[in-house]
Amino acid sequence: MNKEKITGKIVDFKVLKRLVGFIKPYQSQFYFLVVLTIVTAILGPIRPWIIQLTIDNHIAIGDYEGLAKMTLILLVLLVLHAGVQYAHTYLSGWIGQNIIKDIRIQLYRHLLKLRLKFFDNTPIGRLVTRNISDVETLAEVFSQGIAAISGDILTILFILMFMFATDWKLTLMSLATLPILFISTYIFKEKIKTTFNKVRNAVSNLNSFVQEHITGMSVVQIFNNEEEEHKKFKEINREHRRANIQSVLYYALYFPVAEIIAASSIGLLVWYGAGGVMRGSIPEIGVLISFIMYINMFFRPIRMIADGFNTLQLGIVSTDRIVKLLDSKEFLPDEGNYQTESLAGKVEFKNVWFAYNQQEYVLKDISFEAAPGQALALVGATGAGKSSIINLLGRFYDINSGTILVDDIPITKYKLHNLREHIGVVLQDVFLFSNSIAENITLGNKNIPFEQVVEAAELVGARKFIERLPGGFRYNVMERGATLSVGQRQLISFVRAMVYNPKIIVLDEATSSVDSETEELIQYAIKKLMKDRTSIVIAHRLSTIKKADQILVMDQGEIKERGNHEQLLAMNGYYTQLYHLQYKDVAS
Repeated sequence: MNKEKITGKIVDFKVLKRLVGFIKPYQSQFYFLVVLTIVTAILGPIRPWIIQLTIDNHIAIGDYEGLAKMTLILLVLLVLHAGVQYAHTYLSGWIGQNIIKDIRIQLYRHLLKLRLKFFDNTPIGRLVTRNISDVETLAEVFSQGIAAISGDILTILFILMFMFATDWKLTLMSLATLPILFISTYIFKEKIKTTFNKVRNAVSNLNSFVQEHITGMSVVQIFNNEEEEHKKFKEINREHRRANIQSVLYYALYFPVAEIIAASSIGLLVWYGAGGVMRGSIPEIGVLISFIMYINMFFRPIRMIADGFNTLQLGIVSTDRIVKLLDSKEFLPDEGNYQTESLAGKVEFKNVWFAYNQQEYVLKDISFEAAPGQALALVGATGAGKSSIINLLGRFYDINSGTILVDDIPITKYKLHNLREHIGVVLQDVFLFSNSIAENITLGNKNIPFEQVVEAAELVGARKFIERLPGGFRYNVMERGATLSVGQRQLISFVRAMVYNPKIIVLDEATSSVDSETEELIQYAIKKLMKDRTSIVIAHRLSTIKKADQILVMDQGEIKERGNHEQLLAMNGYYTQLYHLQYKDVAS
């Protein structure tokens, strides 16, 4: 399983620079947040100083009028401090949420542009984690990381400034236990960093297991493997629990230790300060009381900084992963400028070589031509390269050498969006989103009116079955179209292709997974879809192949034979063997 480690660096400044770059659209709000951070850091230490003045200058001499004024000032200060803290907390959260909104949009837009080869080599779960969990971590960086750490450091500095300005000897005595706190804080930071790493891996393993096994639940139940999978899940869940309990343990140990150290500092302060008051070296009791307040205020931000740095480190790791994904250059160059509103539909491959992996060619010197309106069929065993041809036609992958032309123009010269809007594809494994049938047909394209959807459904013979469903075209098909049969999903994919009115249509195994009754509906849809369009068909059903104007017989990435059905049978070669092996039982 993938283990993701938190870097040992306190801060990776290169990644932090990229993280800060996301703040740019909200610079004015961020600068205001900086001002609020400084104001918050000042207002806290002022309170003990005012209390010191109140005790020594007013209470000690019985000045009740002065006491009332100082009390009013203190109340105003408390209200102001509360207001500034509210604004600071809200603004840091607001900036964080807006930044992660922007990053998610930027990241998803980037994913949409990546070539299919990238998705072939990258686990989907990892991409989901980048777009959801890693981005969410960045919100904590702005609300509990950068802003909190900066505020805590400034608070500590201002407290020290007030303390040294009041009495430097008392300050040094108050901070005598500070080295012990620093050591315990460092140990806590290192331990919790390791634990956070275990928790993240445990969460990742748990999510991956649940996602994978829910998706493959039918396989688990078919092979009666529920008990074994349950045992595996229990062990992964136990590991998740152990990692979290270890994290809780370190927090449970550190904070009481920090409290004991803080209490020890106050004890030393009282012992030394009380003696100083009695000896007269510390003339005012207010100084001693203010120092007790300073100590309480001083140790809290030190404890929080350790936690804040761990949050910041997690954010740096998440930012690094996000940035690496954003910096990925795995996208097809869209440098063509040619655009057209209509095509004749001529398709030509000239000496095309293609490999998904270097030198492992799945297409070898492929050449053929499909005239406008012609039906071209591709046949051959699994792995012969049939699907690769249609992937290359839509430029989902780029070829290694050779040329692919549409209407005598290389497809690399077309604007990618313009090329693909003229090519309709119907795949064997139809993917439907959890949405209405109408939305699945238009894919959310607002330029396609509902009347056009109904007309397309009527043309391919799908309207009757759709309107029989509850809600008709508004019927929600659920995730992956689970509430529809294979044939119904296939018919919807035909409507989807028809509504865009492409000039070139590609049918990939479009009738291989349906019963004979449903095939009649689909064959009707195919006729409508292929009419006046250039068609490239991958099919095992004889009825589709027999009617093709040209058939390419493929094996191991090469074209072995070409011609129409009768010509190929007359050759008594490779196609004839395929015919006798695969089609003799359904031949008419």
